[in-house]
Amino acid sequence: MTLKATPLNSAHRAAGAKMVDFGGWDMPVNYGSQIEEHHAVRTDVGMFDVSHMCVVDLEGPNVRAFLRGLLANNVDKLQVAGKALYSCMLNPQGFVIDDLIVYFFNENWFRLVVNAGTAEGDVAWIEAQNAATGSGVKITQRRDGNDPMALIAVQGPNARAKVWEVLPTTKDASEPLKPFNAVIVNDTAFGEVMVARTGYTGEDGFELAFPASQADALWNALLAAGVKPAGLGARDTLRLEAGMNLYGQDMDDTVNPLDAGLAWTIDLVSERDFIGKAALKALGQNAQYVGLILREKGGILRAHQKVVAASGTEGEITSGTFSPSMQQAIALARVPMDVAVGDTVHVEIRDKRLAATVIKLPFVRNGKILVA
Repeated sequence: MTLKATPLNSAHRAAGAKMVDFGGWDMPVNYGSQIEEHHAVRTDVGMFDVSHMCVVDLEGPNVRAFLRGLLANNVDKLQVAGKALYSCMLNPQGFVIDDLIVYFFNENWFRLVVNAGTAEGDVAWIEAQNAATGSGVKITQRRDGNDPMALIAVQGPNARAKVWEVLPTTKDASEPLKPFNAVIVNDTAFGEVMVARTGYTGEDGFELAFPASQADALWNALLAAGVKPAGLGARDTLRLEAGMNLYGQDMDDTVNPLDAGLAWTIDLVSERDFIGKAALKALGQNAQYVGLILREKGGILRAHQKVVAASGTEGEITSGTFSPSMQQAIALARVPMDVAVGDTVHVEIRDKRLAATVIKLPFVRNGKILVA
C-alpha cells in the first residue's frame, strides 16, 4: 500500500525524521529524541506537521442551521467571528463518528478541522446529511482538492512570539485572540493564513492553516527562527499528559461519548435536536473517564490493560505512556461509576496486578504538573 504524504514529507526526511505509517500516512514519529521534543514544547516551543488532518469549509445561507443538527455541541454558541468550538459528531446510535473543531467566520461560512483517519468518512457523512436535509450547503474539502491547505501547529510558552517573528503581519490581529479563537490574515509572506489559538498539547500556541504550496517555506522559516520540529511520539505524550482524547484510541464509533469524558462537548440541555441525541439520552452515562498514576514499579501503562476497582468492578485503560514531565507511568482510563478520585485501583500488566491512583484529569497543563 502506498502511504499518503503531506506537503512537508520531504522536509521531514531532510531533517532525518524517523517516519512511520500513521493510519495510512507517512509521518514523522521523531527527529532524534522524542523526550527532547516533548520538553521543548513544555518549556520553549516546538512545531508539528498536522497537514494530514483535514480542513472542510461549509458555505451557504443555511450552514448554521445545518450544523445545529449535525454536531452534538451547539454552534449557536458561536456568535463572534473567529470563535471556535470543540464538538463530537455522532451517528444515530449516539456513538462518536469523529471529534472536531468548528470555526465561525460569518453566517455563510463555517470551517471544520477533522481527524486524518476519519476525514474521508466524515466528508461523505456530511455530504449525505446535507443531501438528506436539503440544506444546500457547499462543502469544500481542503486537504486533497484543487486548493489544498497545509497545517502546522506551533506550541509552547514561546510559540506565539515565534510565530509573530516569522509572520509579523499576523501579530496585530492575533495577539488579542483568546484560546479557541482564530483570525484570517491575508497579507503574509506565505499567503492567506488562518491563525488559531488552539492546540493538542496542553500548552499555549497557534495552529496555522495556509496554502499547501507554501508549506516548505513556512516550515523552514520557523525552523530558522529556532522552533524545534516535533513528531507523533511527543504529540502523543503531550496530549496524554494534558488529558486529551485521541480518536480511534480513547473513543470511536462504538463508544458512548458520555463514557469518554466528553459530556462537556455535548449540549443535551437546549431544545435543539441533533443526530444521536435521542440515543445518547437513552444510553446515559455508564462509566467515567479518569487519569491513573502507577504507584508500583514493574510496568508501563498501555491501552487495553484491565483496571480492577476495590469493589471488583472492572474498567480499561484507553491510552497509556511514561510521562516525560512527571517521570511516572500514567494513563487515561474508562472505569466504573463506583470509582472515585483518590482511590487505589489495580492494573493487570502481564501476570501482575499493580496499584495505581485515580486522579482527576489533566496531569499537566501550561508547563505545570497538576497532580501529586
